[in-house]
Amino acid sequence: MLSVKGTKLAKAVLAAAVGVSALMCSTATLAAQYNWRFANLYGRGTAFGEVYEDLAKNIETMSNGRIAVQVLYSGEGVGTSGILSAVKSGLITMGAPFQPMHAGEFPAGVVEVGLPGGTSDVAALTTLFHDKGWGKILKQAYGSQGLEWLDPYIQPPVYIITKQPINSIADFKGLKIRAPGAYGKFLRNLGASPVSLAWSEIYTSLATGVIDGSIGSNMIDHRDGNHVEVAKYMYPVPLAGAQVLPIVVNQKAWNKLPADLQAIVKAATAAHAQEQMSKSKLWESQAVADMEAKGLQWSPQPSEADLKAWKDAGMSLAKEYAAEDKYSKQLVDILEQQ
Repeated sequence: MLSVKGTKLAKAVLAAAVGVSALMCSTATLAAQYNWRFANLYGRGTAFGEVYEDLAKNIETMSNGRIAVQVLYSGEGVGTSGILSAVKSGLITMGAPFQPMHAGEFPAGVVEVGLPGGTSDVAALTTLFHDKGWGKILKQAYGSQGLEWLDPYIQPPVYIITKQPINSIADFKGLKIRAPGAYGKFLRNLGASPVSLAWSEIYTSLATGVIDGSIGSNMIDHRDGNHVEVAKYMYPVPLAGAQVLPIVVNQKAWNKLPADLQAIVKAATAAHAQEQMSKSKLWESQAVADMEAKGLQWSPQPSEADLKAWKDAGMSLAKEYAAEDKYSKQLVDILEQQ
């Protein structure tokens, strides 16, 4: 047991340590010319959460500490459905939104992420954005919202996990499935009832019967969310072959950066896009193996009739989104020329 004198000494040492720590934090904050808050879609400790952390660290390192980036994970101050509006308002500086969560607010983003039935060809997607005009249109579209659109990144296909097997396409009828945006409209065409929920709410909603199934942004999402503990069946046909997601920055904050720092942030997001692509392909197969080891089962392969119904369910979506606004129309027009 410490003596009174020892206790006083310990308190003095602790107080000094706290003071030094506070001073160091204060000095680090003062050293940065720009202090950014960056909200992403994932919880702490998830595979993709760490990739976003890498982006923040790269911006800090490449800028020699002139930009400090605080990472906000899912549910930490800004919900998944609030990321876009929070960046627009300046509440946070940078965000990685999931466009289907903002379908009514920004319809062009739903076309950007990839409509059901879209290609999984990375080269084709890269050409679409960089050579066929999508990048220019999206820069204008996000700019109209007070946002700077940076290099998008590609994630793997979107699959549906359900509590019961889907033996035929008719089994989707009446199911409550977490599927925002175009994914929800697609499933409604099959008779399901789409629900919009944040990623962090999926597990509890499946466990309590609020929903019967859910899409994930990719297989890694399902694995990291432990969804297989409460839903054992994966439908074998992906909703979308790949997803293209953006990094956006509040335009006023962006315009305050000198040209060299703008170039550094662009370079960091380009590196982030490459990391997303290379790691996600590796992680996807591992995620499937991990889930199968925990009891994941695949619903039966669909019949030819079911595949036709699946295709028909998505055919009207492009035209529907083309009618949403001028930017969506321009994107769909290019898509239909492919």
